[in-house]
Amino acid sequence: MITKEDVFSIRNDEDFNRVALELFHYQFHHNKVFQQYVKFLPVDTSDIHHYTQIPFLPIQFFKTKKIATIDAPPQITFTSSGTTGMSTSQHHVFDLEWYENSFRKTFKEFYGNIEDIAILALLPSYLEREGSSLIYMIDDLIKSSQQPESNYFLYNHEELYATLYHLKEKRIKTILIGVTYALLDFVEKYRISFPELIVMETGGMKGKRKEMIREELHHILCQGFGVQKIHSEYGMTELLSQGYSLGDGLFRAPKWMKILVRDTNDPLTILPAENSGGINVIDLANVHSCAFIATQDLGRVFEDNSFEVVGRFDHADIRGCNLLVQ
Repeated sequence: MITKEDVFSIRNDEDFNRVALELFHYQFHHNKVFQQYVKFLPVDTSDIHHYTQIPFLPIQFFKTKKIATIDAPPQITFTSSGTTGMSTSQHHVFDLEWYENSFRKTFKEFYGNIEDIAILALLPSYLEREGSSLIYMIDDLIKSSQQPESNYFLYNHEELYATLYHLKEKRIKTILIGVTYALLDFVEKYRISFPELIVMETGGMKGKRKEMIREELHHILCQGFGVQKIHSEYGMTELLSQGYSLGDGLFRAPKWMKILVRDTNDPLTILPAENSGGINVIDLANVHSCAFIATQDLGRVFEDNSFEVVGRFDHADIRGCNLLVQ
């Protein structure tokens, strides 16, 4: 059985490959949905010797099936957002320490000690529903911060502006994490020049505004907050790990998470670096669900393992990946 030490001590590609193969065989034998899906494919599991050969489960399965290696009640079930009538993803988590270890270690790697950072969260659409994995993470970061200003801000933009100004004057390292439309709403009413501020957008207009290309969005936010770059988070309900972009839309992931790009017409084919295609994620923290997920995002991976997200598939099922989804 894969342990937390196995996953969170990964240092290189060889370590990653060893753990990924072991986890694949474990999940193939204990995750009935994953096993059934793989058996439909022209794949001989005994011939899989590298993580690039592992089949990826279409992410839509999280909307229609219980994706689990354990037959027991979960500690918590994270759910995706969705408009009325839409089916939502459910990610059953049987050991929250996997999630906590993953996001705490990743956050420290990218941003430093949480105790020294003020965390301000502008996440109204997430706060207004149950089951958000992002809110679980932000709750933990706010509690771990030693800065009394760390808090949520729903629609109280005046209070947020005053807090930002106060933290700027005190020269305290500050991260403002916001859903995209809420950050835009804020800078339409308030402007501040806070060059040291880290503004992190979590993506999504949630039906509140028209979608914008990243360059236009980041230009508006940079002007509104007086910063040079906008950071971003790449995460989702179905994952227990996340990547971060420190600017320019280029993301990096922790060592236990890898991004691969598949051919959109042949989901079993992994494309070389620099090619655009469907994003596949290996998240080795997903021990008790599925660590090998074919997302509906489109993107590219570069030679240095950084990656960018360039769009999403439309609502139609991805070709070749819709077996058993219904």
